[in-house]
Amino acid sequence: MSNERMILPKQMIQQETPFQDASGNPLWTGQYYNEGVDNDYFDKLKEECGVFGVFGHPEASALSFFGLHALQHRGEESAGICTSDGKNFYYHRNMGLVKEVFDNERLQYLQGSAAIGHVRYSTSGESKLQNAQPLVFKFRGGDIAIATNGNIVNAEEIRKELEDGGSIFQTTSDTEVVIHLIARSKQRDITLAVKEALQRIVGGFAFLILVNDKLFVAQDPNGLRPLSIGRLGEAYLFASETCAFETVGGTFERDLRPGELLIIDQSGMTEDRFAPMVQRSICAMEFIYFSRPDSDIDSLNLHLARKRMGRQLAMEAFVDADVVTGVPDSSISAAIGFAEQTGIPYELGMIKNRYTGRTFIQPSQELRERGVKMKLSAVRKVVEGKRVVMIDDSIVRGTTSLRIVNMLREAGAAEVHVRISSPPYKNPCFYGIDTPSRDGLIAANRTVEEIRIAINADSLHFLSKEGLLEAIGRPVGEVNRGMCTACFDNEYPTFVNDEATAGCGSC
Repeated sequence: MSNERMILPKQMIQQETPFQDASGNPLWTGQYYNEGVDNDYFDKLKEECGVFGVFGHPEASALSFFGLHALQHRGEESAGICTSDGKNFYYHRNMGLVKEVFDNERLQYLQGSAAIGHVRYSTSGESKLQNAQPLVFKFRGGDIAIATNGNIVNAEEIRKELEDGGSIFQTTSDTEVVIHLIARSKQRDITLAVKEALQRIVGGFAFLILVNDKLFVAQDPNGLRPLSIGRLGEAYLFASETCAFETVGGTFERDLRPGELLIIDQSGMTEDRFAPMVQRSICAMEFIYFSRPDSDIDSLNLHLARKRMGRQLAMEAFVDADVVTGVPDSSISAAIGFAEQTGIPYELGMIKNRYTGRTFIQPSQELRERGVKMKLSAVRKVVEGKRVVMIDDSIVRGTTSLRIVNMLREAGAAEVHVRISSPPYKNPCFYGIDTPSRDGLIAANRTVEEIRIAINADSLHFLSKEGLLEAIGRPVGEVNRGMCTACFDNEYPTFVNDEATAGCGSC
């Protein structure tokens, strides 16, 4: 078997067999096919969670429904909305997509002009209803609800301290520690209690905290997780991504500042802080993959940023080919940029079917394999006999890349050259992105050449970190416009327990 091009038999893909080089030495011992198609075929990073908030609008629940629908890509496991009429809370949450959880009857029940909503992908805490957000509690000050995107790095330590002091937790979500900190605060003023609680926690987070007559909005001191402010008439809007404002007819005002605490009540919005900005470190993967291409971060449109990543990748790793195609949907913008820079035609070489459902429930291996092909298929007339450049945004475990490369070969591609619009993903995230342990990341202990062989590509190149920063326009060391690139370079902006091996997140 030649190192230059391995045609892997189907049984190697289907078993837990490690990839091997030409001499039979294992290249990577990661697990490949024992967790079902959904968990294994699309081994992409999970899109954390999304939050949406409204204050001062009579149709707060309906706006939240549409806002959450725009953020559905950030979490497809559960959805919830909590509203307040100034005196009472009304809330509903359940497992499933936004359109499955809410209907007209439920939305009409959610009365009030203030609301917070959440879509969830669980990365810490079990996947069950009790962990669905917003979390809603009663305490001495009345009702309180919280919705979060991110992860509290020191949650386990705080939770143990609180439990030793008599606190009884209702969920396994690390978001709940914030509620307990607020409830146990000796501060009688709710604003001071919220500030005190936020000062105890470390990590990357964006919070919406609703009490009967106030809404608190906060972002971590490093600005790791995105959160923006919008307006709709006199009402205030808050969302994980700006695309949600467009959906509800609102307008973008500004991004939240790291360490900022906003207090919104009937008198308007008060700008405060619970911590100074340490170093702006917004997650690089928001630019590369997570956020919708029609969203903006720091006034930078993500579709255009991803096109520049593709252009930069073409300048760093040109290859003579016949066609460029992107893995749908997140890599299409970068693929267009690569094609424009090289002059190689961009074609729709792969089609993603969004209506296949959860194929892992199929009763046999053969049917599961059919389920995989139902989710993503190659356009044979586009790739047959062609030298194909396949653009993707990242390689996590390598399983997806292997199957896509083989799928293109089965469709008749003469060559498959893989170009990745981000640097090698080598380190787990501790700020709310679900990643495998370092041992589960194929780039953590393997060279680019070893990865190329493992995914059966004719060539493989990753965008350099310098090229990524250039494309996004985030100079290294610029305090107000910095990024977290820890997944690429192991330089975490906060203290983390780097011995932890699992992905983490409060959602």
